[in-house]
Amino acid sequence: MSFTAEVKDELSRVEGSCPSCDLAHLSALVRVCGTLSFGGSGHYAIRVSTETGAVARTVIKLAHELFGLDTPLTVRRSVLHKTRNYLIEMPAQPGLDEALVSMGILGADRRLAPGVPHELLQKPCCRTAYLRGAFMAGGFIADPRGDFHMEVAVMGETLADDIADLVADVGPCARINRRRGSFVVYLKSFDDVVSVLRAMGGTLSAMAVTKVHDMKSRKNEVNRLVNAEIANQGRSVDAAAEQLDLIAQASELIGLDNLPPTVREFCRLRSAYPELSLRDLGRVHVPPISKSALYHRMLRLRELVEQAQDEAR
Repeated sequence: MSFTAEVKDELSRVEGSCPSCDLAHLSALVRVCGTLSFGGSGHYAIRVSTETGAVARTVIKLAHELFGLDTPLTVRRSVLHKTRNYLIEMPAQPGLDEALVSMGILGADRRLAPGVPHELLQKPCCRTAYLRGAFMAGGFIADPRGDFHMEVAVMGETLADDIADLVADVGPCARINRRRGSFVVYLKSFDDVVSVLRAMGGTLSAMAVTKVHDMKSRKNEVNRLVNAEIANQGRSVDAAAEQLDLIAQASELIGLDNLPPTVREFCRLRSAYPELSLRDLGRVHVPPISKSALYHRMLRLRELVEQAQDEAR
C-alpha cells in the first residue's frame, strides 16, 4: 500500500466533531472525484470514480447515512496498471437533487455551484472536514523517505483557490499550479505537511512523517560531522606537508642543530608524527603544550627559513 493510500485509510476513520462535518466531508468527496450528469426534467446522476478503497467506502457510508441514497458499486481492475478502480453510481432517484443542494453541489436554482459551499463551512471543524474530503478524493502525499510533498488536484480555479484558503485556515500557505487541465494545490515543506495532516485528523500519519524527518535530520547531522572531519583532516594533512617542507628547507639552509631549542623540538615532533594535527601533536609533547604554542613555533620556523632564503640570494 502506498503512503498516500495509508493516509487516506486513516482519514476515512476520522469522526466529525459535529453533525454538519459529515455533510461537508461528503460534499468534498463528491465535488472533487465525482461527475454530475443531467438527464433533463430534473433528473440528475452522480458517478464517483476512485482507486482508493477507503474513499469508496466513505462515499457509500455517508451517502447512505445522510440521504439514504442507492449507491451501486462496480470494482474494475486495470490490466495495464494492476490497480483497482471503484465506480460508485448514484443514479437518478427521489431525493438526489435535494441531496446535491444540501451538499452545495447544486445551488437553489439547481445550477452547478462554483467553489466550496461556504454555507456548510461556518465552523472550523466543518472546514477541516471538507479539507479532509478534498484530500481523500484528489490528494497525493509523497513517501516522506523522499521529498516532503502534499497536494490536492481539482477541476476549476475557483475550487482550487477555496481549498487553498481552507489550508491557510490551519496555518500553511499553499501554492497553486495548473497541470494538464486541472489545478493543483500543493505544499512542499515538512512543517506544512505535518500541520495539515494533524488538522485533518491524520495523527498517525503525521507521526510517521515526523519520525522520518527526525531520522533524516540525524543522518544529515552525521554526514555534516563526517564531512567536517574529513575536511579538517585534509587541512591537517596539507598543513603538515607544508611544515615538513619548511623543516627540510631549514635543515638545508640553517641546519636543525642551529635552530632555537623550542623550534628544534617542534621540528623533531613534526618529523616523528607527520599524520597528527597541531592539537594532537601538542598532546604528545612532554610536557603537553597547546596548539597555539606549537603554531607560534611553526611561524618562527617560517621566519627563520625566509631570512635564510633572503641571505642566500
